[in-house]
Amino acid sequence: MSDEPAGPGAGASPWVPDHPTLASLRGAVQECHGCELWQHATQGVMGEGRDDAPLILLGEQPGDKEDVAGEPFVGPAGKLLDKALDAAGIDPEDVFKTNVVKHFRFSGTRGKQRIHKSPSRVHVSACGPWLMAELAVVRPTGVVLLGGTAGKALYGSGFRVGESRGRMLDWPEAFEVRRPPAWVLPTTHPSAVLRTRGRQHAFEELVADLRIAADAL
Repeated sequence: MSDEPAGPGAGASPWVPDHPTLASLRGAVQECHGCELWQHATQGVMGEGRDDAPLILLGEQPGDKEDVAGEPFVGPAGKLLDKALDAAGIDPEDVFKTNVVKHFRFSGTRGKQRIHKSPSRVHVSACGPWLMAELAVVRPTGVVLLGGTAGKALYGSGFRVGESRGRMLDWPEAFEVRRPPAWVLPTTHPSAVLRTRGRQHAFEELVADLRIAADAL
C-alpha cells in the first residue's frame, strides 16, 4: 500500500459531472460503481450544507442511519458533533459536512442495526474524485478533519490524529485542488468521543479544537 495520500483516484471519475453543483453531485453519486460498496449500501451520501460554506467538516463514511437517510452526520455521532459546534460558537449555516467515502461499509448486523466497518484505502482512493468535486464547488476557507481516515485521505497513511490534532496544517500539495483551503485542522471523530469512557473530557477537547477553527474563520 502506498504512503501517498489517496487523492483523486480513478474509481469514481467516470460518474463525476464535468461542471458539478451540489445538486448534480447528489444525483450522480447514486449511479457510482467506482468500488464495490454501492452493491450493499442503500444509497450514496454526499455532503450537506451551503455551496459557499467557509468550513468543511470531513469525516470517514456514512453510518447506518446516514445510509438510510441519505444525509451525513444524522446519527448519534452527528448529534454530538452539532452539540460541539454550538459549544464552540460555530454557526451551523457556515458548515458543510461530508465524508471521504460516500457509501456505507458494514460487516454483519446487531439486531436491526448494521455494524460499521472502516473503509479501506482502496475505497478512500476510489471516492477521491467526489471529494475533489465537493471542494471545487464549496471552496472553503478551512477544513476540519474528523478522525484518522479523513487525515490519511489527505496526508497519507503516516498521518496520526494524536500527533497533529488542534494544530493548523497547510493543505497538502499532493492533493491538488484549484483553490486550496487556507488551513486544515485535525481533531478526533465524534464517534470516538461516544466510545470513550471519559466522554465529557473527550467532548471538551473536541470543542476546544473546534474553537480554534472558529477563531480562524
